[in-house]
Amino acid sequence: MTQNQDLPLPVGHYLTLHNGLRLHYLDEGQGPVVLWLHGSGPGASGFSNFKGNFPVLAEAGYRNIVLDLPGFGRSDKPDTGMYDLEFFVATLRAFTQALDITRCTLLGNSLGGAIALGLALAEPELAEKLILLAPGGVEERETYFQMPGIQRMVSLFGAGPIGLPEMRSMMSLQLFDPSILPEELLAERVAVAVTQPKNLFSTMLIPNMTARLGEIACPILCFWGNNDNFNPVGGAQRIVDNAQWAQVVILNRCGHWVQVEHRELFNRSCLDFLRHA
Repeated sequence: MTQNQDLPLPVGHYLTLHNGLRLHYLDEGQGPVVLWLHGSGPGASGFSNFKGNFPVLAEAGYRNIVLDLPGFGRSDKPDTGMYDLEFFVATLRAFTQALDITRCTLLGNSLGGAIALGLALAEPELAEKLILLAPGGVEERETYFQMPGIQRMVSLFGAGPIGLPEMRSMMSLQLFDPSILPEELLAERVAVAVTQPKNLFSTMLIPNMTARLGEIACPILCFWGNNDNFNPVGGAQRIVDNAQWAQVVILNRCGHWVQVEHRELFNRSCLDFLRHA
């Protein structure tokens, strides 16, 4: 288990689950709950993924739970066991039960989107709405590993300590326009990356849930960048073709981080969906 005290991230709340796993989360605003689930990659955290988004929803009257998934951010990072979908869904089940959250919007990017789908399938009464940003879990594993961003991420994590140049080379593939990457975001992720265990990415197994999307009855809003280097944009069509109720926004000149490259549109669209879907 790694130490997280000196990370350049805000300190929110800690919750220890029945199995001893300690999770860190931010809790901002009051009102209907939005549970934010960040993506994968070296150095990821809830804050670094969504710092430009959740404060807007907090001001608009929503309670925002911004979780650091196990293995990321300030949460515990076990160096044994599997970081597969079953583990993440079980963790989220225990987390929401401990906070007495019985109904919420699940908002997930990439890995977080896959976890949102898995949790909605496992706990349909929990998921009031889904907001997905280029979610995983709608392609076979081999397809993802052909993507240039995934290949860069895996090679960097396997090569040893990640510094600012290495992090910049990976994060540049996250965006259509990498010139907007702030140095503080890179520094946040570098600091977290050195605390992450080797088994985090080697055991991260996410099944293809496309065939089960029709079981999800709640409304889905999905965003995808047409220039995504991590999750192929064809997944957007899979969402539309298989879900019961879905609308998809595909943006050109946009990579894997819609919430960063098109912040205002994303925030505005989320609020409209939350209020009217």
